[in-house]
Amino acid sequence: VRIVDLNLSSAALLFHPNTGLCFQVHNSSISITFHRKLFYWLFHDVGQVNASADGVSFETVLMLGRNAAGRLKITNMTCTAAISSLTAQFSGTLKSVYQIMSVFLTMGIRFLLNKQICPVLSHAALVSLNTMMDTVPVRTPVDKYVGIDYSLLSDPKVMSDRLDMDFRGMFYPLENENETLAYRGVVPVVKEMNRMLHMAVSEYFFDSAMFAYYTANVLRIQIPESQMSLDFAYLLRTTFFGAIVFQAPVTSPTKAPLLLELSVTAPPHCTIKPSGVMVSVSALMNVLLVPSNSPTVTLATIIMEAKLSAQVTMKSKSLSIKLDLKRFKMFSPKSTLESLALIPLQTPVKAFLKVSILPIVNKRTMRGVQIPLPEGIDLIKEVMENHMGFLTIGADLHFYKGLREVIEMNKQVQRNGSTTA
Repeated sequence: VRIVDLNLSSAALLFHPNTGLCFQVHNSSISITFHRKLFYWLFHDVGQVNASADGVSFETVLMLGRNAAGRLKITNMTCTAAISSLTAQFSGTLKSVYQIMSVFLTMGIRFLLNKQICPVLSHAALVSLNTMMDTVPVRTPVDKYVGIDYSLLSDPKVMSDRLDMDFRGMFYPLENENETLAYRGVVPVVKEMNRMLHMAVSEYFFDSAMFAYYTANVLRIQIPESQMSLDFAYLLRTTFFGAIVFQAPVTSPTKAPLLLELSVTAPPHCTIKPSGVMVSVSALMNVLLVPSNSPTVTLATIIMEAKLSAQVTMKSKSLSIKLDLKRFKMFSPKSTLESLALIPLQTPVKAFLKVSILPIVNKRTMRGVQIPLPEGIDLIKEVMENHMGFLTIGADLHFYKGLREVIEMNKQVQRNGSTTA
């Protein structure tokens, strides 16, 4: 059977409160053609049947839920279908016989089509659409250090004008997936209704990311003197000249290279306000001397506290962040007097962090993290707004791949995975 023409004169996709989605089609038409072959002893009949059905109407309700992994699923569906009239034309060996019996044959064909509409729609929903849902990332690695969990916390809530879904939105270290940040923060409330999709992201989303990287022991870096500017290295040597001379167990301590060790001492914290997004960071900087044939010497240990502004952007399906250092202070953990001696270093160290460290951090954060959307759908016309404790992203949906293409691609991925295994 081949469908040669389909005319959906009246079709609508609606929210069905407390259930799911309702797809309605009324007063549409469909044209089909199929070949017939009949061989019985000396009786031989070959021909074609062209049928046209008018007044095709059906209504199907897709019931939404979540599976054990927290993935959105179509759990069940209801369907009603009807065809008001059908005409058929016959060709072939016994064309005249079929034309005489056309009234009875068309009644039978219409009855069979009526019985086939709902099973076809059921397969499309429970198999094809659920296959498309399988392309949505639920619990997946972000990089070699952390992963993200987008599982649904509860079944979708369907109202007459919208569909609400509550995703976990939590990062975790890959080496210890159970070591996660306890939830704290406000519950986002989305009031905007001027886009196809509105997504709220709380402070916890960003805090869990920084906690995961901190737990994975990633938030640390070493900067050798060869990667410092000459002026900055000279300033460090003059500031800690006394420590270099008296602590280094070598005959020519001034020739030994310097090394900076920077490490975050606690998980950074994100604060979202209508005025912007800020990230608070506490870190430790060790100024080291690295003689060639002697143990490393610690010249100074400096506590640093910084506030960074975060510019959050959404592009396609990727949420990315660009950081900029706004406030910075440093002091010695030993005494106030030593902290005063570090004041001349504060501005140069801040400049060093902005020029040498932030580009490394932003290179990673600007890659972004994918939000949970099926394959074949992108976001366009993104609009972002900050609130107290969370931010909202509004966007329209752009379908750049057909359902059949997504399903075939997913099947190919599954076949490749099973072959590799």
